[in-house]
Amino acid sequence: MPGPSKLDKKEAYHEKLCSFLAKYTKAFVVHADNVGSLQFQNIRKGLRPLSQVLMGKNTMMKRSIRLYCETTGDEKWLPLLEELVGNVGLVFTLGDLSDVRTEIDKYQVGAPARVGLVAPEDVKVPAGGTGMDPSQTSFFQALGIATKINKGTIEIVSDVNLIKAGDKVGASEATLLSKLGIKPFKYGLQLLKVYDNGSLFEPKVLDITDELLLSSVSGALRNIASVCLVIGYPTVASIPHSVINGYKNVLAVSIGTDYTFPKAQKVKDYLKDPSKFAAAAAPAAAAAPAAASKAAAKKEEPKEESEEEDMGFSLFD
Repeated sequence: MPGPSKLDKKEAYHEKLCSFLAKYTKAFVVHADNVGSLQFQNIRKGLRPLSQVLMGKNTMMKRSIRLYCETTGDEKWLPLLEELVGNVGLVFTLGDLSDVRTEIDKYQVGAPARVGLVAPEDVKVPAGGTGMDPSQTSFFQALGIATKINKGTIEIVSDVNLIKAGDKVGASEATLLSKLGIKPFKYGLQLLKVYDNGSLFEPKVLDITDELLLSSVSGALRNIASVCLVIGYPTVASIPHSVINGYKNVLAVSIGTDYTFPKAQKVKDYLKDPSKFAAAAAPAAAAAPAAASKAAAKKEEPKEESEEEDMGFSLFD
């Protein structure tokens, strides 16, 4: 049976979590492995005042969410229960989800490769000088890394894929990365799920922008219009193209015959005597240099006036 102080802490935590559930409608489920206390403080400061980070035991968080949903009758937070597994926490926010994600990513901290650690990403050692003396060549040979001696130091001949994502870091790999001064991994709050007013989705969804959506919709409309034009089935997407194609056909018939209509007559006049249109365009083309020279003259006028006015006269004469 926990003592009074522990009960008080649990009750205070429950009230805090319930207040967040009542205040916010958006949150991130975040993984917090390898995140230090100082890093946590910086993240909390960076996210305030629009966002709050809440960590805790999974059982306590699940219990508080269940009690809140039962008490208020608001079950929109229940989807979070299945995601509270492992060393996870919640980031509640009132801000834009994409902006908050960007802010969280700012606090990624570089870390060395420790022996036995599961690599979260591929590790590549770039080609080039290592600054190590030739006596350590055998160390590279043991790892199967091709090297050469250049200006008295070991140089790696080509890029080396040292560790694959998901593999454990071995002693030799950790030692090599340490000697080269490479910190291959970055640790911070890892976004697992995004919660928005009862819906859960992957963080990748936040990469979808308005421009990308418009591009996808435009491409789909073009495909629909192409298919409909081929099979002769009219739709909202294909009708504008059908009308334009019909107009082109009628215009072609009009040009090839004596039949005319207002929209076709201008084309016929142009084909009959293109010089008329060239003559009409000449004044407009000539007006452009004139306007440019006039603008240049206006810019030069203040300079001339200032030269005339400042001819040895003082402002106080």
